Amino acid sequence: MTTTTLREPLWQRLGIPPLKGNGKFVAASSIDSLGTGLILAFTVVYFARTTPVSLAAIGAAMTAARLCALPTSMVVGPLIDRFTARRTAAWGNLVSVVGYLGFLLADSVWTIGVVVFLVQVGHTTYWTSSSGLVVLASTEDRRTTWFGFKMALRNTAMGVGGALAAFAFALGEGNALHLIVIGNAASYVLAAFLLYTWRPAQHPERQAEQADGPGTTAQKEGPAPAEPAGVEAVASAEAAGAATATKSGTGYGAVLRDGPYVLLIGVNATMVFAQMLIKVLLAIYIVEALHMPAWIAGTLIVVNAVQVSLTQTLVAKRAERSRMTRVLMLGALLNAAAFALFIALYPAPDALTYVGLFTAMVIFTFGEVLAFPAADTLSVSMAPSHIRGRYLATYQLSWTVGEVAAPALLTLLLALNDLLPMLFLMGMSLLALPLLAALERRTKAIPKAMTKNGAEA
Repeated sequence: MTTTTLREPLWQRLGIPPLKGNGKFVAASSIDSLGTGLILAFTVVYFARTTPVSLAAIGAAMTAARLCALPTSMVVGPLIDRFTARRTAAWGNLVSVVGYLGFLLADSVWTIGVVVFLVQVGHTTYWTSSSGLVVLASTEDRRTTWFGFKMALRNTAMGVGGALAAFAFALGEGNALHLIVIGNAASYVLAAFLLYTWRPAQHPERQAEQADGPGTTAQKEGPAPAEPAGVEAVASAEAAGAATATKSGTGYGAVLRDGPYVLLIGVNATMVFAQMLIKVLLAIYIVEALHMPAWIAGTLIVVNAVQVSLTQTLVAKRAERSRMTRVLMLGALLNAAAFALFIALYPAPDALTYVGLFTAMVIFTFGEVLAFPAADTLSVSMAPSHIRGRYLATYQLSWTVGEVAAPALLTLLLALNDLLPMLFLMGMSLLALPLLAALERRTKAIPKAMTKNGAEA
Protein backbone atom coordinates (compact mmCIF):
# COMPACT_ATOMS: atom_id res chain seq x y z
CA MET A 1 0.00 0.00 0.00
CA THR A 2 1.34 3.40 -0.97
CA THR A 3 1.44 6.04 1.75
CA THR A 4 1.04 9.67 0.73
CA THR A 5 1.59 12.46 3.23
CA LEU A 6 0.62 16.00 2.35
CA ARG A 7 3.18 18.68 3.05
CA GLU A 8 2.66 20.70 6.22
CA PRO A 9 0.99 24.08 5.61
CA LEU A 10 3.11 27.21 6.04
CA TRP A 11 1.57 28.19 9.39
CA GLN A 12 2.47 24.80 10.83
CA ARG A 13 6.05 24.94 9.48
CA LEU A 14 6.38 28.32 11.23
CA GLY A 15 5.58 26.65 14.56
CA ILE A 16 1.99 27.88 14.92
CA PRO A 17 -0.09 25.08 16.48
CA PRO A 18 -3.53 23.97 15.25
CA LEU A 19 -5.95 26.65 16.39
CA LYS A 20 -9.25 25.01 15.45
CA GLY A 21 -11.55 25.01 18.46
CA ASN A 22 -9.15 27.16 20.50
CA GLY A 23 -9.80 30.63 19.10
CA LYS A 24 -11.36 31.88 22.33
CA PHE A 25 -8.35 30.69 24.33
CA VAL A 26 -5.92 32.43 21.98
CA ALA A 27 -7.98 35.63 22.00
CA ALA A 28 -8.27 35.57 25.81
CA SER A 29 -4.51 35.08 26.19
CA SER A 30 -3.82 37.97 23.82
CA ILE A 31 -6.24 40.28 25.61
CA ASP A 32 -4.84 39.31 29.02
CA SER A 33 -1.26 40.02 27.92
CA LEU A 34 -2.25 43.27 26.21
CA GLY A 35 -3.93 44.41 29.42
CA THR A 36 -0.92 43.40 31.50
CA GLY A 37 1.40 45.41 29.26
CA LEU A 38 -1.02 48.33 29.30
CA ILE A 39 -0.80 48.99 33.04
CA LEU A 40 1.69 46.74 34.84
CA ALA A 41 4.85 48.74 34.14
CA PHE A 42 3.08 52.04 34.86
CA THR A 43 1.35 51.22 38.15
CA VAL A 44 3.74 53.34 40.22
CA VAL A 45 3.41 56.25 37.77
CA TYR A 46 -0.39 56.00 37.88
CA PHE A 47 -0.58 56.21 41.66
CA ALA A 48 2.06 58.97 41.76
CA ARG A 49 -0.01 61.12 39.39
CA THR A 50 -3.48 60.40 40.77
CA THR A 51 -2.93 60.22 44.55
CA PRO A 52 -1.19 62.43 47.14
CA VAL A 53 0.89 59.46 48.37
CA SER A 54 4.71 59.74 48.14
CA LEU A 55 6.73 57.49 45.84
CA ALA A 56 8.41 55.76 48.78
CA ALA A 57 5.04 54.98 50.39
CA ILE A 58 3.61 53.72 47.07
CA GLY A 59 6.59 51.37 46.66
CA ALA A 60 6.25 50.10 50.22
CA ALA A 61 2.51 49.49 49.80
CA MET A 62 3.04 47.57 46.55
CA THR A 63 5.82 45.44 48.03
CA ALA A 64 3.72 44.59 51.09
CA ALA A 65 0.73 43.72 48.89
CA ARG A 66 2.77 41.36 46.72
CA LEU A 67 4.26 39.67 49.76
CA CYS A 68 0.78 39.13 51.19
CA ALA A 69 -0.28 37.59 47.86
CA LEU A 70 2.55 35.03 47.86
CA PRO A 71 0.42 32.08 49.09
CA THR A 72 -2.15 32.61 46.32
CA SER A 73 -0.86 29.85 44.06
CA MET A 74 -1.15 27.28 46.86
CA VAL A 75 -4.83 28.19 47.27
CA VAL A 76 -5.38 28.11 43.53
CA GLY A 77 -3.96 24.60 43.05
CA PRO A 78 -6.91 22.74 44.65
CA LEU A 79 -9.33 25.04 42.78
CA ILE A 80 -7.80 23.93 39.48
CA ASP A 81 -8.11 20.28 40.48
CA ARG A 82 -11.75 20.71 41.47
CA PHE A 83 -13.10 23.28 38.98
CA THR A 84 -10.63 23.00 36.02
CA ALA A 85 -7.95 25.43 34.88
CA ARG A 86 -10.35 27.13 32.48
CA ARG A 87 -12.84 28.26 35.13
CA THR A 88 -10.11 29.14 37.63
CA ALA A 89 -8.27 31.31 35.10
CA ALA A 90 -11.52 33.12 34.26
CA TRP A 91 -12.14 33.77 37.97
CA GLY A 92 -8.59 35.12 38.28
CA ASN A 93 -9.30 37.63 35.52
CA LEU A 94 -12.45 38.79 37.30
CA VAL A 95 -10.49 39.33 40.53
CA SER A 96 -8.08 41.47 38.50
CA VAL A 97 -11.07 43.48 37.22
CA VAL A 98 -12.10 44.29 40.80
CA GLY A 99 -8.52 45.31 41.61
CA TYR A 100 -8.12 47.56 38.58
CA LEU A 101 -11.46 49.28 39.15
CA GLY A 102 -10.26 49.82 42.71
CA PHE A 103 -7.38 51.87 41.28
CA LEU A 104 -9.96 54.58 40.59
CA LEU A 105 -10.82 54.84 44.31
CA ALA A 106 -7.31 54.51 45.76
CA ASP A 107 -6.19 57.65 47.58
CA SER A 108 -4.10 56.42 50.52
CA VAL A 109 -1.36 53.92 51.34
CA TRP A 110 -3.74 51.27 52.62
CA THR A 111 -6.14 51.49 49.67
CA ILE A 112 -3.21 51.23 47.25
CA GLY A 113 -2.09 48.12 49.13
CA VAL A 114 -5.56 46.55 48.93
CA VAL A 115 -6.08 47.11 45.20
CA VAL A 116 -2.55 46.00 44.28
CA PHE A 117 -3.10 42.88 46.42
CA LEU A 118 -6.29 42.09 44.48
CA VAL A 119 -4.55 42.56 41.14
CA GLN A 120 -1.64 40.37 42.25
CA VAL A 121 -4.04 37.64 43.41
CA GLY A 122 -5.85 37.80 40.08
CA HIS A 123 -2.65 37.64 38.04
CA THR A 124 -1.23 34.77 40.10
CA THR A 125 -4.49 32.85 39.77
CA TYR A 126 -4.44 33.25 36.01
CA TRP A 127 -0.77 32.35 35.53
CA THR A 128 -0.97 29.37 37.87
CA SER A 129 -3.83 28.10 35.69
CA SER A 130 -2.26 29.04 32.36
CA SER A 131 -0.18 25.88 31.88
CA GLY A 132 -3.32 23.85 32.49
CA LEU A 133 -5.03 25.82 29.73
CA VAL A 134 -2.36 24.64 27.28
CA VAL A 135 -3.03 21.05 28.37
CA LEU A 136 -6.69 21.59 27.47
CA ALA A 137 -5.85 23.14 24.11
CA SER A 138 -3.17 20.73 22.88
CA THR A 139 -2.39 17.09 22.33
CA GLU A 140 0.58 15.70 24.26
CA ASP A 141 2.87 15.70 21.24
CA ARG A 142 2.31 19.41 20.53
CA ARG A 143 2.52 20.94 23.98
CA THR A 144 5.98 22.41 23.42
CA THR A 145 4.79 24.12 20.23
CA TRP A 146 1.76 25.48 22.09
CA PHE A 147 3.89 26.79 24.96
CA GLY A 148 6.23 28.48 22.47
CA PHE A 149 3.30 30.01 20.59
CA LYS A 150 1.74 31.24 23.82
CA MET A 151 5.03 32.81 24.93
CA ALA A 152 5.47 34.59 21.59
CA LEU A 153 1.86 35.78 21.70
CA ARG A 154 2.22 37.04 25.25
CA ASN A 155 5.48 38.83 24.49
CA THR A 156 4.03 40.57 21.44
CA ALA A 157 0.77 41.56 23.14
CA MET A 158 2.54 42.87 26.26
CA GLY A 159 4.89 44.88 24.04
CA VAL A 160 1.97 46.46 22.20
CA GLY A 161 0.20 47.17 25.49
CA GLY A 162 3.33 48.72 26.97
CA ALA A 163 3.86 50.91 23.91
CA LEU A 164 0.25 52.14 23.99
CA ALA A 165 0.50 52.84 27.71
CA ALA A 166 3.79 54.71 27.32
CA PHE A 167 2.21 56.94 24.67
CA ALA A 168 -0.93 57.52 26.74
CA PHE A 169 0.96 58.25 29.95
CA ALA A 170 3.23 60.67 28.11
CA LEU A 171 0.23 62.69 26.96
CA GLY A 172 -2.40 62.10 29.59
CA GLU A 173 -3.20 63.33 33.07
CA GLY A 174 -6.12 62.81 35.44
CA ASN A 175 -9.16 61.52 33.56
CA ALA A 176 -7.06 60.23 30.66
CA LEU A 177 -5.17 57.95 33.04
CA HIS A 178 -8.42 56.76 34.61
CA LEU A 179 -9.71 55.85 31.14
CA ILE A 180 -6.65 53.64 30.60
CA VAL A 181 -7.44 51.76 33.80
CA ILE A 182 -11.14 51.41 32.90
CA GLY A 183 -10.20 50.12 29.45
CA ASN A 184 -7.80 47.66 31.03
CA ALA A 185 -10.49 46.37 33.41
CA ALA A 186 -12.89 45.97 30.47
CA SER A 187 -10.31 43.91 28.60
CA TYR A 188 -10.06 41.51 31.55
CA VAL A 189 -13.86 41.13 31.61
CA LEU A 190 -13.76 40.14 27.94
CA ALA A 191 -10.88 37.72 28.55
CA ALA A 192 -12.80 36.09 31.42
CA PHE A 193 -15.91 35.74 29.25
CA LEU A 194 -13.93 34.14 26.42
CA LEU A 195 -12.29 31.64 28.77
CA TYR A 196 -15.53 30.77 30.52
CA THR A 197 -17.33 30.11 27.24
CA TRP A 198 -14.40 28.29 25.59
CA ARG A 199 -14.96 24.57 25.07
CA PRO A 200 -11.55 23.01 24.39
CA ALA A 201 -11.27 20.70 21.41
CA GLN A 202 -8.93 18.32 23.24
CA HIS A 203 -11.37 16.52 25.52
CA PRO A 204 -10.38 12.83 25.73
CA GLU A 205 -13.52 11.67 23.95
CA ARG A 206 -12.68 13.93 21.01
CA GLN A 207 -9.00 13.02 20.60
CA ALA A 208 -9.79 10.81 17.63
CA GLU A 209 -11.42 13.77 15.88
CA GLN A 210 -8.34 15.99 16.25
CA ALA A 211 -8.10 18.38 13.33
CA ASP A 212 -4.75 19.72 12.20
CA GLY A 213 -5.71 23.38 12.00
CA PRO A 214 -7.42 25.94 9.82
CA GLY A 215 -6.73 24.03 6.61
CA THR A 216 -7.00 20.51 8.14
CA THR A 217 -3.96 18.65 6.88
CA ALA A 218 -5.01 15.15 5.82
CA GLN A 219 -3.01 11.95 5.82
CA LYS A 220 -3.95 8.93 3.78
CA GLU A 221 -4.10 5.53 5.35
CA GLY A 222 -0.73 4.08 6.21
CA PRO A 223 1.49 3.01 9.09
CA ALA A 224 1.60 5.35 12.09
CA PRO A 225 4.76 7.48 12.24
CA ALA A 226 7.27 6.86 15.01
CA GLU A 227 7.01 9.18 17.97
CA PRO A 228 9.74 11.84 18.08
CA ALA A 229 12.24 11.83 20.93
CA GLY A 230 10.47 14.72 22.65
CA VAL A 231 7.19 12.79 22.80
CA GLU A 232 8.97 9.76 24.27
CA ALA A 233 10.52 11.99 26.92
CA VAL A 234 7.12 13.46 27.77
CA ALA A 235 5.60 9.98 28.04
CA SER A 236 8.42 8.93 30.34
CA ALA A 237 7.94 12.04 32.50
CA GLU A 238 4.18 11.47 32.74
CA ALA A 239 4.72 7.88 33.80
CA ALA A 240 7.17 9.08 36.46
CA GLY A 241 4.62 11.54 37.82
CA ALA A 242 1.82 8.97 37.86
CA ALA A 243 3.95 6.38 39.61
CA THR A 244 5.02 8.83 42.30
CA ALA A 245 1.50 10.13 42.90
CA THR A 246 0.12 6.63 43.32
CA LYS A 247 2.53 6.09 46.20
CA SER A 248 2.33 9.55 47.76
CA GLY A 249 -1.34 10.56 47.92
CA THR A 250 -3.25 13.53 46.55
CA GLY A 251 -2.27 16.61 48.62
CA TYR A 252 0.69 18.96 48.52
CA GLY A 253 2.68 16.30 50.37
CA ALA A 254 2.55 14.24 47.19
CA VAL A 255 4.26 17.07 45.32
CA LEU A 256 7.01 17.48 47.90
CA ARG A 257 7.64 13.70 47.95
CA ASP A 258 7.91 13.59 44.16
CA GLY A 259 11.71 13.67 43.79
CA PRO A 260 11.85 14.32 40.02
CA TYR A 261 9.35 17.16 40.25
CA VAL A 262 11.25 18.77 43.13
CA LEU A 263 14.34 18.66 40.90
CA LEU A 264 12.34 20.40 38.16
CA ILE A 265 11.28 23.09 40.63
CA GLY A 266 14.96 23.59 41.49
CA VAL A 267 15.75 24.02 37.80
CA ASN A 268 12.90 26.51 37.51
CA ALA A 269 14.32 28.53 40.41
CA THR A 270 17.61 28.96 38.53
CA MET A 271 15.66 30.09 35.45
CA VAL A 272 13.68 32.64 37.47
CA PHE A 273 16.85 34.35 38.64
CA ALA A 274 18.25 34.34 35.09
CA GLN A 275 15.06 35.98 33.83
CA MET A 276 15.50 38.78 36.36
CA LEU A 277 18.35 40.09 34.18
CA ILE A 278 15.86 42.11 32.15
CA LYS A 279 13.40 43.00 34.89
CA VAL A 280 15.91 44.05 37.55
CA LEU A 281 19.59 44.05 36.65
CA LEU A 282 20.18 45.02 33.02
CA ALA A 283 19.66 48.79 33.16
CA ILE A 284 21.46 49.38 36.45
CA TYR A 285 24.39 47.13 35.46
CA ILE A 286 24.84 48.97 32.16
CA VAL A 287 24.70 52.40 33.80
CA GLU A 288 26.45 51.80 37.12
CA ALA A 289 28.96 49.03 36.30
CA LEU A 290 29.73 49.54 32.60
CA HIS A 291 29.17 53.34 32.65
CA MET A 292 27.23 53.24 29.40
CA PRO A 293 24.16 55.36 28.51
CA ALA A 294 20.77 54.20 29.78
CA TRP A 295 19.21 54.12 26.30
CA ILE A 296 21.23 50.99 25.52
CA ALA A 297 19.24 49.05 28.13
CA GLY A 298 15.96 50.07 26.51
CA THR A 299 17.27 49.12 23.08
CA LEU A 300 18.40 45.71 24.34
CA ILE A 301 14.95 45.07 25.83
CA VAL A 302 13.42 45.85 22.43
CA VAL A 303 15.90 43.44 20.80
CA ASN A 304 14.84 40.76 23.27
CA ALA A 305 11.13 41.34 22.63
CA VAL A 306 11.49 41.31 18.85
CA GLN A 307 13.71 38.23 18.87
CA VAL A 308 11.28 36.31 21.07
CA SER A 309 8.33 37.29 18.88
CA LEU A 310 10.08 36.29 15.64
CA THR A 311 11.87 33.10 16.72
CA GLN A 312 9.90 31.57 19.59
CA THR A 313 7.46 29.45 17.57
CA LEU A 314 10.13 28.18 15.17
CA VAL A 315 12.52 27.25 17.99
CA ALA A 316 9.77 25.53 19.99
CA LYS A 317 8.72 23.47 16.95
CA ARG A 318 12.31 22.34 16.36
CA ALA A 319 12.77 21.54 20.05
CA GLU A 320 9.62 19.42 20.13
CA ARG A 321 11.50 16.42 18.72
CA SER A 322 14.22 16.58 21.37
CA ARG A 323 14.34 15.39 24.95
CA MET A 324 13.14 18.32 27.03
CA THR A 325 15.91 17.97 29.62
CA ARG A 326 18.52 18.33 26.85
CA VAL A 327 16.76 21.43 25.51
CA LEU A 328 16.84 22.93 29.00
CA MET A 329 20.55 22.09 29.33
CA LEU A 330 21.29 23.98 26.11
CA GLY A 331 19.21 26.91 27.33
CA ALA A 332 21.12 26.99 30.63
CA LEU A 333 24.47 26.88 28.82
CA LEU A 334 23.45 29.78 26.58
CA ASN A 335 22.37 31.79 29.63
CA ALA A 336 25.70 31.10 31.35
CA ALA A 337 27.58 32.13 28.18
CA ALA A 338 25.60 35.38 28.00
CA PHE A 339 26.35 36.23 31.63
CA ALA A 340 30.03 35.41 31.09
CA LEU A 341 30.09 37.84 28.17
CA PHE A 342 28.42 40.55 30.28
CA ILE A 343 31.22 40.02 32.83
CA ALA A 344 33.95 40.09 30.15
CA LEU A 345 32.73 43.50 28.98
CA TYR A 346 33.49 45.09 32.37
CA PRO A 347 36.99 46.26 31.38
CA ALA A 348 36.33 46.50 27.62
CA PRO A 349 36.59 49.66 25.46
CA ASP A 350 33.31 51.41 24.66
CA ALA A 351 33.16 50.31 21.01
CA LEU A 352 33.65 46.66 21.96
CA THR A 353 31.15 47.01 24.80
CA TYR A 354 28.40 48.16 22.42
CA VAL A 355 28.89 45.11 20.19
CA GLY A 356 29.30 42.77 23.15
CA LEU A 357 26.11 43.92 24.85
CA PHE A 358 23.99 43.23 21.78
CA THR A 359 25.71 39.87 21.24
CA ALA A 360 25.15 38.87 24.88
CA MET A 361 21.46 39.82 24.65
CA VAL A 362 20.95 37.74 21.49
CA ILE A 363 22.61 34.73 23.16
CA PHE A 364 20.55 35.22 26.32
CA THR A 365 17.32 35.45 24.32
CA PHE A 366 18.05 32.21 22.46
CA GLY A 367 18.50 30.55 25.84
CA GLU A 368 15.18 32.03 26.93
CA VAL A 369 13.21 30.84 23.89
CA LEU A 370 14.69 27.35 24.24
CA ALA A 371 14.22 26.92 27.97
CA PHE A 372 10.76 28.19 28.85
CA PRO A 373 8.57 26.07 26.53
CA ALA A 374 10.62 23.00 27.48
CA ALA A 375 10.28 23.71 31.21
CA ASP A 376 6.54 24.36 30.89
CA THR A 377 6.12 21.12 28.95
CA LEU A 378 7.83 19.15 31.72
CA SER A 379 5.89 20.97 34.43
CA VAL A 380 2.55 19.71 33.07
CA SER A 381 3.77 16.35 31.75
CA MET A 382 5.35 15.28 35.05
CA ALA A 383 2.23 16.25 37.02
CA PRO A 384 -0.41 13.51 37.50
CA SER A 385 -3.64 14.72 35.94
CA HIS A 386 -5.83 14.25 39.04
CA ILE A 387 -3.71 16.65 41.14
CA ARG A 388 -2.07 18.66 38.36
CA GLY A 389 -3.36 21.90 39.89
CA ARG A 390 -1.39 21.33 43.09
CA TYR A 391 1.75 20.50 41.11
CA LEU A 392 1.43 23.60 38.94
CA ALA A 393 0.73 25.74 42.02
CA THR A 394 3.97 24.59 43.66
CA TYR A 395 5.85 25.19 40.42
CA GLN A 396 4.35 28.69 40.14
CA LEU A 397 5.24 29.44 43.78
CA SER A 398 8.92 28.85 43.02
CA TRP A 399 8.63 31.47 40.28
CA THR A 400 6.80 33.96 42.52
CA VAL A 401 9.27 33.58 45.40
CA GLY A 402 12.17 34.11 43.00
CA GLU A 403 10.57 37.27 41.60
CA VAL A 404 10.10 38.66 45.10
CA ALA A 405 13.60 37.76 46.31
CA ALA A 406 15.60 38.69 43.19
CA PRO A 407 15.39 42.52 43.31
CA ALA A 408 16.76 42.77 46.86
CA LEU A 409 19.39 40.06 46.33
CA LEU A 410 20.71 41.33 43.00
CA THR A 411 20.88 44.96 44.09
CA LEU A 412 22.64 43.93 47.31
CA LEU A 413 25.24 41.99 45.31
CA LEU A 414 25.72 44.97 43.00
CA ALA A 415 26.28 47.23 46.00
CA LEU A 416 29.04 44.86 47.19
CA ASN A 417 30.77 44.50 43.83
CA ASP A 418 29.92 45.40 40.24
CA LEU A 419 30.47 41.85 38.95
CA LEU A 420 28.85 39.84 41.73
CA PRO A 421 25.28 39.86 40.30
CA MET A 422 26.41 38.52 36.90
CA LEU A 423 28.66 35.94 38.58
CA PHE A 424 25.69 34.84 40.68
CA LEU A 425 23.42 34.51 37.63
CA MET A 426 26.08 32.58 35.73
CA GLY A 427 26.51 30.25 38.69
CA MET A 428 22.75 29.67 38.95
CA SER A 429 22.59 28.80 35.24
CA LEU A 430 25.47 26.32 35.60
CA LEU A 431 23.81 24.83 38.70
CA ALA A 432 20.87 23.84 36.49
CA LEU A 433 23.08 21.39 34.56
CA PRO A 434 23.63 18.77 37.32
CA LEU A 435 20.01 19.17 38.42
CA LEU A 436 18.85 18.44 34.85
CA ALA A 437 21.21 15.49 34.56
CA ALA A 438 19.73 14.03 37.75
CA LEU A 439 16.21 14.74 36.50
CA GLU A 440 16.91 12.96 33.21
CA ARG A 441 18.21 9.88 35.03
CA ARG A 442 15.11 9.78 37.25
CA THR A 443 12.63 10.12 34.39
CA LYS A 444 14.42 7.65 32.09
CA ALA A 445 14.22 5.04 34.83
CA ILE A 446 10.43 4.77 34.27
CA PRO A 447 9.51 2.46 31.37
CA LYS A 448 8.21 4.46 28.40
CA ALA A 449 5.54 1.86 27.74
CA MET A 450 3.99 2.28 31.20
CA THR A 451 0.50 3.75 31.27
CA LYS A 452 -0.63 6.48 33.65
CA ASN A 453 -2.28 3.86 35.84
CA GLY A 454 1.09 2.27 36.44
CA ALA A 455 0.53 -0.88 34.38
CA GLU A 456 2.64 -2.05 31.46
CA ALA A 457 1.03 -1.09 28.17
